[in-house]
Amino acid sequence: MIKAYVFPGQGSQFPGMGKEHYDGNAFARRFFDQANEILGFKISDIMFTGTEDDLKQTRVTQPAIFLHSVIAYKMIDGTNPHMVAGHSLGEFTALVVNGTLTFEDGLELVRVRATAMQKACEIQPSTMAAVLALSDQEAEQICASIQQETGEIVVPANFNCPGQLVISGSIAGIDLACERMKAAGAKRAIKLPVSGAFHSPFMEPAKEELAKAILSTPFHKPSCPVYQNVVARPVKDPQEIQQNLIDQLTGPVKWTQTIENMIIDGANSFTEVGPGKVLQGLIAKINKTIAVESVN
Repeated sequence: MIKAYVFPGQGSQFPGMGKEHYDGNAFARRFFDQANEILGFKISDIMFTGTEDDLKQTRVTQPAIFLHSVIAYKMIDGTNPHMVAGHSLGEFTALVVNGTLTFEDGLELVRVRATAMQKACEIQPSTMAAVLALSDQEAEQICASIQQETGEIVVPANFNCPGQLVISGSIAGIDLACERMKAAGAKRAIKLPVSGAFHSPFMEPAKEELAKAILSTPFHKPSCPVYQNVVARPVKDPQEIQQNLIDQLTGPVKWTQTIENMIIDGANSFTEVGPGKVLQGLIAKINKTIAVESVN
């Protein structure tokens, strides 16, 4: 049995997340207390009693999901992953799980990433949209043609599963892309309630800030390969992992390709660890025959 563990990204948060672990385990409480100290605010209070709107703030969402996912993984007995991957933010969790990063360094980098992304969103208005039931190739061609014709930035951001793509860019560019994709046969092309264009050139200011933090953080030799978002293949070299993690902020999340390559490389059991079951659903759509479970 070749086990693959995967970790969710932004969007899987929910009010009350992590409280069950906190109430039931002193080991989990130590992680929450440590996170409160590193972040400089009581993220545990927001996770346990905050509203959906409180949890949607990028500076809260990202460390909350990271913290919940790491704790959920630590609570599993006898884990021994052969390979790991994370969707966007989830890649930081994957790097803690395979020993590339310490928990403390991982959380600090997530804090820097979240703050930098929040600031980048405020510099210039931008947005994202979900496109359903259109081929990746058609969607990519439409994005490229809009950029060429208008100069508006529109790029694929998340290749989530066959028939589900998220695009990212300027508001005018995304509006035009939605119109053209629906005209091309997309079942839906709808803007998402997000604060900015993640995984696009609009994140360049955040990328520069995050790069400084990543390059000054120790990255250790991992215990197993991480399949990174921007290359969709296994990586074990710490320096290569660093560069891919930096490039991820402005590059697409190649999730479909990542899962396909993990299966080609022998993965026959996937476990999603963290809040929600988003990745479990995506993996089932990528390959209907593979065993998938979730641990919250």
